[in-house]
Order: sequence, then structure tokens, then C-alpha cells
Amino acid sequence: MTEKRKGARSIKDIPADILKQLNQGRLETANLTEWLAVDQKILLESLLLQKNRTKYLKTVLENIDQLKKQTVNSINEAIGVGLLNLAVENHDQAFLSEISTHQSDLVRCWAAYAVGRNKNLNIGEKLNKIRAFASDTHFGVREICWMTVRPDISENLAEAISMLSEWGTHENENIRRFASESTRPRGVWCEHIAELKQNPGLGLEILEPLQSDSSRYVQDSVGNWLNDAGKSKPEFVIEICDEWLKENPAKETQYIVKKALRTIRK
Repeated sequence: MTEKRKGARSIKDIPADILKQLNQGRLETANLTEWLAVDQKILLESLLLQKNRTKYLKTVLENIDQLKKQTVNSINEAIGVGLLNLAVENHDQAFLSEISTHQSDLVRCWAAYAVGRNKNLNIGEKLNKIRAFASDTHFGVREICWMTVRPDISENLAEAISMLSEWGTHENENIRRFASESTRPRGVWCEHIAELKQNPGLGLEILEPLQSDSSRYVQDSVGNWLNDAGKSKPEFVIEICDEWLKENPAKETQYIVKKALRTIRK
């Protein structure tokens, strides 16, 4: 199984047969090194050949060529949006459904962008559709999927927080983590959410149920959320951390608080 593959530490050390399978969409990437090594143009062509959609190739490649800066993430988005537009034009929803469960993690990332950038969906519909990607077993898909809907979360903050607060009690740690990570005031590789930087208390509806979460994956996200908030509103974060420790001084809470206060206490 893919999870048992450790993956090479550098791109030059990836075996040729592994790279070939990755580019053909026959394997998931095992680590970030492999994720960065995949040639998404080759993978796209392989996918469209497999799915008998080669008529889509030229348009999507042109979209990539028009990018001012070609990075893994910008290419990822260009392909996802390109496939979305073509599927809509050709009434080809079946294709989007097929790639959403493809064995290649990068193809599933494209499918996540096809949800997050779909202007015909409102924030509620997008979050409902993105939840399957939020629970994906692959780290790359989980990171990409919250980025795809973050602009909509920011623009529809109250509604998004109301929905995501329910995700914070979900049995799946990946879904709980999404609720926190997607709403971080500053975030990583994404636009800040100005409203949460100035009024982080709006996010407590999501954070409160996670204050002593059993998952380290979730704990890290909550700690980072509060660390983000502390850069604008340190008094708020100090107060919340004090309250949480009084309510439940468990080791999980202590870990979150330490992470939350790391910038404030420098």
C-alpha cells in the first residue's frame, strides 16, 4: 500500500519506475518530495487518455502556459479550474465525479479545485462537497482542499463558521482539523482573513470543542490558529488559554496552549 512507502528524500533519488507510475496516475505520492516531482502536464495527458477526454488537453495546457508564475500550486489550480470549465461546457459532470475518487492524489487535488472554484455553488454547497476531500487519507489532498474554499469562507464568514462548528465534533480527525485549519486568521500560502485577525472571538464556535482534542493533528492546527490570532490580539489569546487551562488542564490542552503562546512568549 502507498502509506507503507516512505518515498525518496530528494527528487533525484526517486526510482524511475516509481516516477513513471506517479506521472501515469497509477500511484499516490508517498511524501512531499514525490508530490513536487510529479510532472502535472504528463499526468494530465495520461488521465485524459485513460478517460477518453483528450479533447480537453489543449485548452488546459494553454491555461498553464498563460500563468505568470508556474508553481506546483498554481499549475494544480489551473488544471482543476480548466477541467471544471470544460466539464461544465460539455455537460460532463460524470468526469468530475470520476476524478474525485481517482487513485492519484494530485488528480483528486484537481477535483477539489473543481469544487472550490465552481461559481455555481454557494458556500454551503461547496463545504458539503469538499468534506469528502477533507477526510481524504492523503496529506496533499487535505491541504489543497481547504485552500480551494478559503476565499468563500472569508467572504461568507458567519455562515461558514456556523457550518464548520459542526465539523469540529465529527468523529474523523481530518474533518475536525479542516474546520480549524481552513479558518486560521493568517494561514499558510493563502490570503489572511482580516475579520478574524481583528475579531478572533468569532472563531471560538469552532475552537471551543477542540480545546483538548485527542488528535495531535488537530491540536497543532488549533495551536497555530491561536498563534495567528495572537499576532493581532495577544490579550485575547492569553485570556482564552487561561480559561481553557482552568476548565481542563489535560496534557492535550497544555500542548495546544504552549503552541498558541509561542510567539507571544518570545
